Amino acid sequence: MAFYDQDNVMDNVRFAMGGGEAEGDMYSGYNELNPALDTSGLENDEGYQQAVRTSYGRRLGTQTLGRAPKGAMGAVNVGGGISIPGGRGGMTSSMGRMATSGGERPGTASLTAVHAAGYSSVGSSRQFDPLNQGARSSAAAPALEKRDEDAPEEKIRQLEKKVASAVEESCWSGRQGNFQSALEKAKDAGRKEQALRRQREQLNMSETLNLDLTYSVLLNLALQYQNNDMFSESLNAYQVLVRNKMFSHAGRLKVNMGNICYRQHDLQKALKFYRMALDQVPNTHREIRVKITHNIGITFVKLGQYSDAITTFEHIMSDRANFVTAFNLLLCYYALGDREKMKMTFQMLLRIPLNVDDDDKFIPHIEDRRGSLILEATRNDRLRKQDQRKRGVVERYIKIGSRVIGPAVESSFAAGYDWCVEQVKLSPYVDLANELEIDKAFMYLKHKEFALAVETLRSFEKRDSKLASAAAVNLSSIYYLENDLEQCDRYAQLAIDADHYNPGALVMKGNCLFERRKYDQAKECYLEALRSEASCIEGLYNLGVVNKQLGMLEESLEAFYKLHAILRNDGEVLYHIGCLHEALELPTQATEWFMQ
Repeated sequence: MAFYDQDNVMDNVRFAMGGGEAEGDMYSGYNELNPALDTSGLENDEGYQQAVRTSYGRRLGTQTLGRAPKGAMGAVNVGGGISIPGGRGGMTSSMGRMATSGGERPGTASLTAVHAAGYSSVGSSRQFDPLNQGARSSAAAPALEKRDEDAPEEKIRQLEKKVASAVEESCWSGRQGNFQSALEKAKDAGRKEQALRRQREQLNMSETLNLDLTYSVLLNLALQYQNNDMFSESLNAYQVLVRNKMFSHAGRLKVNMGNICYRQHDLQKALKFYRMALDQVPNTHREIRVKITHNIGITFVKLGQYSDAITTFEHIMSDRANFVTAFNLLLCYYALGDREKMKMTFQMLLRIPLNVDDDDKFIPHIEDRRGSLILEATRNDRLRKQDQRKRGVVERYIKIGSRVIGPAVESSFAAGYDWCVEQVKLSPYVDLANELEIDKAFMYLKHKEFALAVETLRSFEKRDSKLASAAAVNLSSIYYLENDLEQCDRYAQLAIDADHYNPGALVMKGNCLFERRKYDQAKECYLEALRSEASCIEGLYNLGVVNKQLGMLEESLEAFYKLHAILRNDGEVLYHIGCLHEALELPTQATEWFMQ
């Protein structure tokens, strides 16, 4: 351990000597050199010369760490702790670090590794390429081998392409509704597949059998037989698939066999096939299992086994509730006359989520112009139309369910229908409540309770404009049947004021004018109704009648022709067309229309 000694400080201080030549030479001492740094004798230094000769990529094999090279002199200690192995070969400071002179010392790496990998100070055209990629890239790529069309594998491949093409053409024809052509192409695919199998046997390539192609050919043939109502042939084709153990999933096709038996009214056999198909479907495929189970429930209904059908439908509702199953379950309870179960099932039907966008989402926003453009573009797209169809189907189930169970859930029809309306008002389908009340008025008309129907419809006069217009049209129709033209015209005008584009209201207004022999004004009302709805049947019929009354036979005939395109076999339309041809002095055409 070093200590600071003030008495020894001055021992290491040197003072400039005065007098003599040294006093005048201010650069004296700069030419003095430490003997370890003297390079004048390197040519005769054996250790240095040996290091130079072995520095190009090799190390001395006789040197060992911690031992001086053979023939080297012992370490000579020179002044201030500098050690020189072998005289001058390499220097180490007193702290043990490597000095800058050549040579090696024990325990250190050789100085011969001074040649960088892949680099040379001497100019060379060769680039650094350790993976020899340059040689491989410079070589030309081998030419592609030409496919031998006479090779067995190539012949089999071409035959498989022809079979697959025939199957695709058959499927496409069936998709377009051309079932006869689809069946012919399916048979052609079957013949080509048989030729392919014979070719494999001749070439001893049976082990390369394409099971997927064979399965698709047989399945398509069975489906096309089924589409053409050739049930026996279709069942035989399905039996070939089901009995072949190489097709591991063919057992599911028994549901198709069950559908054929159902169409043949062989319900017991259909039930058997449905149950066998259900056993083949794993529990992970819940959607398929639900559909097959629903078929089983429908079969029970057809057999009159309502208790078994209820058990089946309740199982579906507990697993994956849907509107169709809930509606069928409601009908089963109605068949058994169970009031409480009918109410419970109707409430269950109303609680099933619809999962479609609300109409309020498509209301444009004045502030957000970009958002309004997007809403306008998606208002009538395919997805929107699909949602509208789905909503229409659900609303139809609710309306029919209300009409069916209304007279059964309570002591009277009115009380039962009112209960259904109240339940709908408490559900997400609250908009249907007003339509159900209008349906209630129709049911009153069906039961010939005209006063109650009129009272029900009059309650809509101060409600929403569209509902008020619909109710007013129905009231106008009732008064027209009662030959009360004043009330008929009044409610027709109220309906037009509530909704000017209501074609029913315009038709009723025209009827009132027609009865008052104002034919020109009646014609304008009918034309306005057709401008609002081009397929308005009542408007077309009445337009033909009023034109005939005005003596405009050609225009009348044109109106009835349009109506005939909608109602192909309507007797009244055919009669008017025949009468118009007779009035136009075309007896041959008139006879043809009368004969229809």
